[in-house]
Amino acid sequence: MFDIDKDKVNDECGVFGIYSKHTGTAVAQQAYLALFALQHRGQESCGIAVCDDGLIRHHCDLGLVPDVFSRDTMESLGSGNISIGHVRYSTMGTNIRANAQPLVIRHIKGAMAIAHNGNLTNAVALRKEIELAGAIFHSSNDTEVISYIITKARLTASSIEEAVETAMGQMQGAYSLVIMSPTKLLAVRDPCGFRPLCMGELDGDIIFASESCALDSLGAKFVRDIEPGEIVVADKDGVRSITTHCKKRKSGLCLFEFIYIARPDSTIDGVSVHSARLRAGALLAKAYPIDADVVIGVPDSGIDAALGYSRQSGLPYGVGFIKNRYIGRTFIQPTQGERELSVRIKLNTIDTTIKGKRVVLIEDSVVRGTTTSWIVNLVRKAGAKEVHMLVASPPYLHPCYFGTDVDNRGTLIAHKMSVDEICRHINADSLHYLSLDDVEKIAEGSMREFCTGCFTGDYPLPVPAAGEKNRFEYRISDVDR
Repeated sequence: MFDIDKDKVNDECGVFGIYSKHTGTAVAQQAYLALFALQHRGQESCGIAVCDDGLIRHHCDLGLVPDVFSRDTMESLGSGNISIGHVRYSTMGTNIRANAQPLVIRHIKGAMAIAHNGNLTNAVALRKEIELAGAIFHSSNDTEVISYIITKARLTASSIEEAVETAMGQMQGAYSLVIMSPTKLLAVRDPCGFRPLCMGELDGDIIFASESCALDSLGAKFVRDIEPGEIVVADKDGVRSITTHCKKRKSGLCLFEFIYIARPDSTIDGVSVHSARLRAGALLAKAYPIDADVVIGVPDSGIDAALGYSRQSGLPYGVGFIKNRYIGRTFIQPTQGERELSVRIKLNTIDTTIKGKRVVLIEDSVVRGTTTSWIVNLVRKAGAKEVHMLVASPPYLHPCYFGTDVDNRGTLIAHKMSVDEICRHINADSLHYLSLDDVEKIAEGSMREFCTGCFTGDYPLPVPAAGEKNRFEYRISDVDR
């Protein structure tokens, strides 16, 4: 596959939940609109579950939100007073319908629906223990592991929130969850706060979402971020917070939320994503002043950093690329020529911005390096005299275990090549990365500390041993036979 977006760090999921005190509310439609706003977080499958007086209806499938939810499908979900939704990006190629969420569980203590963003680092060990006790799994993701742990705890717990508290003591890694019972909606964030999760309010309805842009899409008011380790419960009695697991360990918000993953109009843990990217560009300009004619950003998240570089350096900003929004992320063709044609359709240069110019080209990150040289050469073909590539993040050197799709350092170009070697490989005149010290400054004013494990190899939590495949999704073929 030759795809611009496949050379990025892709987050696994986006989650949404809404609780209304009024029955018969169009909560499914609210979830639909919110998932549309969160589509950038997952474009391979999606789903919505609705609770109507204790009855849970749901629909999940492969595809984008508008493709999965037709008018008839939305009508079949009906109305209710609670709804949760999910968009998913698979991390290990297991893009099958069984892995689409929300996951709906029906058991003796009542039904439950759950949607998850993140990855458990101990998922394989937990699943093996559960299977040896006689459980049967239907999917290959760790969300089902979480559901089993909560369900088991629910057998002796007095409430769903007490069961979740107990389950959190067994789960390790990244998880931002929305959980729906017949009468309650819960939002849960792991004690490190790897993945974002926020709360909003709309005419008395309580809303939870991965990003604040989903609240904006509904006209909802942002209330606050969910704290690392916190459980927030919304039910007929109002909203209450459980902080049993808060401040148990150092926080570790993923810096790539600001570098690439999140939408620029979102605010995460007190920081505007757009402002963070502008700051990254400004820090690049201070560290690497270049004698050039124009600054160009690679769509989409490189654009904000390019604006920041331009403002700081005084060099003019130019629109150098047009990105076709109507080509799917995983556009696949059988031959190399057809694959390259698909990329040319997806990204085109504006030659009048580039021809005869010395170009500063700003990219948010270079992960695998599969398309970077193609983009540099695209600029050269448009007539650039020089191409100086600046990257708004440090070299990506180590795997991520907490909810993105980078599982193997052998695929990382910065692990295989020096900066000079990468520069020659991508055919640039110069190549510079944002320093580790500077990248931690981009989210100025954040309420959290950051996970920089992908840059340093130093993670907030113990990670699986090298070679283990529980970094992302459990696969049945990995079971010891």
